[in-house]
Amino acid sequence: MSLDIITVMVLPCLLLFAGKKAVDDLYRFRDHFVENHGIEKAAQKTEEVSKLMKETLSTLENHKDSIKDKAVYYMLQGKTLNVLPSHSPEADEALSKAVKLDPKLVEAWNQLGENYWKKGNVPLAKNCFTGALNHAKNKISLRNLSMVLRQVGGSPSDRAKLVEESVEKAKEAVQLDIQDGTSWLILGNAYMSLFFAVGQASQALDQCMKAYAQAEKDPVARDNPDLHFNRAVAYSYEENYLSALAGFTRASQLDPSWPDPQTHESHLVAFLTNVKELTQAKGKIKPKKLQSMIESIKPSDLGPYGGGTYTSPLGKAVDLTKCKFNELKSDVNQNKVIVGKVVCTITTSQPVPFSFCMVDDEETCLPVTVYNIAQGCGVKIGDSVAIPEPYLQNVKVNHKNKEFEFSSIRVNSPLVLVVNGKKFGIDKQAPSVLAVRAMCE
Repeated sequence: MSLDIITVMVLPCLLLFAGKKAVDDLYRFRDHFVENHGIEKAAQKTEEVSKLMKETLSTLENHKDSIKDKAVYYMLQGKTLNVLPSHSPEADEALSKAVKLDPKLVEAWNQLGENYWKKGNVPLAKNCFTGALNHAKNKISLRNLSMVLRQVGGSPSDRAKLVEESVEKAKEAVQLDIQDGTSWLILGNAYMSLFFAVGQASQALDQCMKAYAQAEKDPVARDNPDLHFNRAVAYSYEENYLSALAGFTRASQLDPSWPDPQTHESHLVAFLTNVKELTQAKGKIKPKKLQSMIESIKPSDLGPYGGGTYTSPLGKAVDLTKCKFNELKSDVNQNKVIVGKVVCTITTSQPVPFSFCMVDDEETCLPVTVYNIAQGCGVKIGDSVAIPEPYLQNVKVNHKNKEFEFSSIRVNSPLVLVVNGKKFGIDKQAPSVLAVRAMCE
């Protein structure tokens, strides 16, 4: 075989290899940008990636006539255009050409689905990922489909089934490559959505946090702001405020152009400030009125808990003894019940939790956070509130020269509350909603 024939056969392969390498290098540059350039240059990431994207497009254009497989060429062109976080019409065009020329080109389907996702076209994105899986089982289609499934559905029961399916798809993606942190991140997000979709089983939240911990072992996922933002939202729900604030700060540092982390951080700081100030000021109620409220606390305010027993959420009969706020210990106070008067409600930017302050007959004031309460079904100043087996936690946060230290009571379900001598009904309960950021990457 002559050298000329060998050259004719080998050169197109070399050019295709060069084109693929240029695109792979572009994505490696994007995914490891903070790792290689430092957090202080995170704000320049999009600009620098955009520059390299243009250079990569130029490299592909130079090899266009020599790359015989046009489906792969258009896939590489579309993938290059798809490297930025915003939707690219040009990527749509190139990737559509690729899948028409080769309907079995899985990477082109995945890239096209991700670009549709950026545009907000969830049905078309779902079709692309499902179509790709029909040709080959792969982690990218599985984890992207996991995200898509959490964005569709009608009734609460339908959405719950789709979330459960979302978890299974994410699990499959992880099983295909247990070292891929992005797949672990998507699995964590799926578990967090499951936690709120099917009755807030603590096991789901535990699995969520374990998945996030695995994701953080991967440098690519570790520098993904979504990981820190979504985990911070979960920390906020757990009332682990110190970790939540640190997570929002880190997400903001990794993506300074994304306003949500900074907004959530400032809202959480404002909430903690309100809790601290209103607790110390006992709701800012005037002394004479406060004394009158305290004197109006009576045994009948315990309602059904006045008999000394109640049925726990687990269906067990529990003997109760009334105690004062200052007798409470950290963690669940088993066999205890407290009662007091509401002296204020605490304004928050988020509907979850509903928060208020209450005082007992010794004028001790404690903040209370209630989860899963229906909108408009809280308590008001002057109401009496009884809480069985109260969960007390001590909050101590030092964040950016701001200090917060107080004790608070957490109530996971409004159904255990007795307000003005009457137990809250099922109509007072609503599921929590958690803002999870999901982005195809």
